[in-house]
Amino acid sequence: MTATPSRMTRKTAATREAIIGAARELLDEGGPEALTLPAVSERADVAVQTIYNRVGGRDALLMTVAERAMEANRVYMDAAYAQPGSAVQRVLGAAEAYVRFAKERPHEFRLLTQTSSGSPAFERIADLLDEQTGRLADAIADGIAEGDVRPDIDPRTTATVLWAAMSGVIALSWRADRHRADPDALLPLLATAVGEGLLIPNSDEQKCR
Repeated sequence: MTATPSRMTRKTAATREAIIGAARELLDEGGPEALTLPAVSERADVAVQTIYNRVGGRDALLMTVAERAMEANRVYMDAAYAQPGSAVQRVLGAAEAYVRFAKERPHEFRLLTQTSSGSPAFERIADLLDEQTGRLADAIADGIAEGDVRPDIDPRTTATVLWAAMSGVIALSWRADRHRADPDALLPLLATAVGEGLLIPNSDEQKCR
């Protein structure tokens, strides 16, 4: 028989979730700078000491929120890779899902792409990057096997370049100077450039474009 959680256990878990929920709301509203312990305390209606007891300090709270962001990102990407179609279609679908995550959850996206090396979440986020670029590399390798993608490229290196290019274009929307740009105006051009660079001329995928 499975023991039923006690009332105290349920209350403790609910308080922890309320704290994490408040932290995510603050992140969505104002970015990492808005995520302070006093602000979380007020939003969740708990004492600062309760935050320490249930989650930890600000670094631990940021790490917890980053882990939730990683889970959300994985949902987006899993759905993209699960779509039927060719390997090239999976690559393009993954790129679309990556952009959609950035647009729909911008502060979580920034937390995953701009976490400093001093953050306790840094290695965990690096693990996510390894996972996602690995999946993209596998799709590119499948495209090579299917005869649509150039065989002279390294899938892993190419996946890293594509990730960096997508992140760089998206990051232009955060600039406060004259180089600020709308990613929606640039991403189609990037997609065309990627397609032209990856596909073998006269392949089935090339003919469909």
